[in-house]
Amino acid sequence: MSGLPKLEWRGVRKRFDSVPVLDGLNLSVTAGRSLVIIGGSGQGKSVTLKVALGLMRADAGEVRLDGVSLGDLSDRARRKVSSRMGVLFQGAALFDSLRVWENVAFRLINADGVSRGSARTRAIDSLGRVRLGAQVADLYPSELSGGMQKRVGLARAIVANPEILFFDEPTTGLDPINAAAIDALIVEQVRHLGCTAVSITHDLASARTIGDEIAMLHGGRIVWRGPAADLDLTDNPYVQQFVSGKAAGPIDWTL
Repeated sequence: MSGLPKLEWRGVRKRFDSVPVLDGLNLSVTAGRSLVIIGGSGQGKSVTLKVALGLMRADAGEVRLDGVSLGDLSDRARRKVSSRMGVLFQGAALFDSLRVWENVAFRLINADGVSRGSARTRAIDSLGRVRLGAQVADLYPSELSGGMQKRVGLARAIVANPEILFFDEPTTGLDPINAAAIDALIVEQVRHLGCTAVSITHDLASARTIGDEIAMLHGGRIVWRGPAADLDLTDNPYVQQFVSGKAAGPIDWTL
C-alpha cells in the first residue's frame, strides 16, 4: 500500500455538451507532497478538483485514493472519505449568515456531530493557526477584509486535520502582500499536518512557493510535470509560453 499514490486520476474524461474538458487525464500525487496544477482559463483545472472531491462525476476513468476507486464506494463510504479532505475554495466561500467560528466549525457540527461548545473551541484553535485571534470568532464575514476571509477559509479547511488539502486559486483577489501571507500559511499548515496537497492556480509566484511539484494542464491532459524549481528551466513550449505570457506559441489565446 505504501507504494501507491495518495491520490490518482486515471484516464479521466469529462465533457460539457460536445466540448471535451478533461481528455484522458492521468495524474497522481504522493503522500505528503504538494502538487500544483497550472494552466490557462478553461483548461479543466477546476473540473479536475471537482471530480476528485465528488462534486462532479467523470464521464470515464476513475479517481483513486490510497488505491481505492472512489467511484466504487457507497454514498456512506464516500462521505467518510470526504471527511479526510479539506478545501479552501476560491473566494473563501464563507456563509454570510454565520459567524466566523460557525463557518470554521461548519463540518464539525453538521457532519461530524461535534457539540457546538467543542466545535467552537476547535474553531478558535484553528483560527489561531492562521494568525487570527479569538476576537474575530463572533464577527461575520462581511466585517473582515478579503485577506482575513481567506484565512478563515483556510482555518475551516484544516480544522479537522485532513489527510488531503485542496486549494482552489488560493490567492485570487488578494494584493501581493496578502497573497504571500496566504502562501506562507499554506506551506506551514501542509507541513504541520504532514498532509498531501493539491492546488490549482494561474499565479506563478504562488505555484513556486507552495508546490513541491508543478503540472501543467492543457487540452484536458498534462503536458508537463516537474519540480517547482524547473518551471523556469524547462524547454517545454507550453510552459515557456505560459510563464512568459507571450501570445506567440502553441497555446491559442483567442479561444
